[in-house]
Amino acid sequence: MNSERTRNSIDISGRHAGVMRQRSLWRPSSLANLVSTARRPRMLHSYHSYPSTDNISNNAEPPGCNNDKQRQNCAVVPYKESNKKGWSTIVTIVIVEAKGLPDPPSDGAQHSLYCKIRLGSETYNSKTVQSSHQPIWRERCQLHLNKDHILRVSIWDKGKQRNFMGSCVIDLGSLGKERAHDIWQDLDDGFGAIHLNVTMCAIRNTEEVSNVPSVDEVEEKFTFLDFNDWQIAGKLQVKVLGARGLHGKPNAYCTLELNNERVQTPSVKASPEPTWKKYYIFNVRDVTSTLEVNVYDYSLVSSMGLWTDHLGKVSIPLLRIRNGEMRWYALKDKNNRSTAKGNCPRVLLEMSLVFNPVKASLRLFRPVEIKYISKKPPKFHMNLVYGNLIFIRDTFNFLYGLNEGIKRSFEWENRELSTMALLGWLLFWYFMRLWTTPLLLLIPFMYFWINRDNQHERCFMRQYSKDLIETGQNNDEKVGTNSLTSKLQALPELTITITSGIEYLASIAERLYNLLSFKVPFLSYLTMIILVMASAVLYWIPFNFLMMALGVYKYTRKFLDPERILNNDLLDFISRIPDNEILKDWEELSVPEPPITKHSSLASTRTSSNNF
Repeated sequence: MNSERTRNSIDISGRHAGVMRQRSLWRPSSLANLVSTARRPRMLHSYHSYPSTDNISNNAEPPGCNNDKQRQNCAVVPYKESNKKGWSTIVTIVIVEAKGLPDPPSDGAQHSLYCKIRLGSETYNSKTVQSSHQPIWRERCQLHLNKDHILRVSIWDKGKQRNFMGSCVIDLGSLGKERAHDIWQDLDDGFGAIHLNVTMCAIRNTEEVSNVPSVDEVEEKFTFLDFNDWQIAGKLQVKVLGARGLHGKPNAYCTLELNNERVQTPSVKASPEPTWKKYYIFNVRDVTSTLEVNVYDYSLVSSMGLWTDHLGKVSIPLLRIRNGEMRWYALKDKNNRSTAKGNCPRVLLEMSLVFNPVKASLRLFRPVEIKYISKKPPKFHMNLVYGNLIFIRDTFNFLYGLNEGIKRSFEWENRELSTMALLGWLLFWYFMRLWTTPLLLLIPFMYFWINRDNQHERCFMRQYSKDLIETGQNNDEKVGTNSLTSKLQALPELTITITSGIEYLASIAERLYNLLSFKVPFLSYLTMIILVMASAVLYWIPFNFLMMALGVYKYTRKFLDPERILNNDLLDFISRIPDNEILKDWEELSVPEPPITKHSSLASTRTSSNNF
């Protein structure tokens, strides 16, 4: 009996100590604001979404919580009780930013801010960022949901000591599953608000696709003349049916990401041909966005966020989706260039895109939505440097060749070509009017539209190579020693070519600046006189006739002077203007006076006496 009383007293004291620790961390006003949502409206903004396939009540509460006191006791569920049936839902939280935070205490120490999130028995601390009124984290974490639907968020200042900045609570029971919710939540115990992106997805495949709204039902909400919500241009419906040919026998699950909305399917145990049969709806704000589909292998290590085994991915542009078409998509590797490991790995999807064309068109002229979680910057390796150098060299060579081609088009090297160029030039400027400029821009569109069947293998300027795209530490081993040596030997020539091109562009910019700043007054005054004369000529003579005269001049000067050197008049004039390096060479040093010595002074005295 005494031992039982002692054990009970220890349990009670331990429970009391845990409650006291929670009270010191979470202010009573936070819990009071949580359980009294009917008394005061909270600032909870989430994007409009259709009802989920899961039947979730908007005001779901844990059983037995009928009054405020019982709700406070039910707010924290012990770990053993919440884990009897295992986790059923995973909650993905993106800590984006906060605003309106108070100033940290002025104690002379360097302060930083971090965010603490707790759901049930799980706690997550974000990385620390520099203290400010609007800190930005952009960090993702995953917690598990069971009976406790209360998400507790607090912001702390870290200096000489930890300082509480504010907290808030969010009832996840009022949020629909299987879709993202963008939330700005006011801090109850402080100033400011915090921006979160919350998504709840079932991690157990308990239900198949059912009660899916048809495309016609969704189209009714995005008619041509519907201008209610300008932020959302349409809806994307995706049915993730299954996958085939995956590498090994993974516990495969699939993630779908559209801009800042990310959902996750349940994992299927030990099967290279998993079947999910899940249905998701995404809000479309930009019809030019891309749906990213990734397949992973679920394991204990990946659940802890330490490592994820990537099985394949596919990027699907929204404008290439055919509504209602069930289609297999081949999975690629992480670089999105070659096929993933496995026996022709593929995923089966059925998608439908419905959008308002007026909203979608106007949204294209607005800033692109910034992703909360950006991709990691590429790691430094030899192929990255080599590929960029080749690209810059090819760009300079293309511009040089274009300039040479323009200069030769009106020369007599090819009389037929020069004659046709002159006739085309004269006809063009004779009929040219300002209102025809947009129509002229349609010519390349019409050309490529007529030859659109042959455009799949063409690309402009930049060519992709598997050797240059592959990244990672093992890349140099795959390429081989001979290839690496040849690249190292070619680097000096590439570097000299690129440096010469960059110096030439910088020299032209410096020469133009020196012309404007009267570094050579004669050239500056001459330019001013030419501009005044050009203005008078443009006032009296139509611009079309001037361009026709220019074409005749370009065409006949080679005929009048066969020994003429091919040149560009404007660049030749700019080359007469000095750049900064030439100006430094022109700088004159002060002429020093010779030192006066005793011998030189006596000689000068004798010379003056002889003169007398």
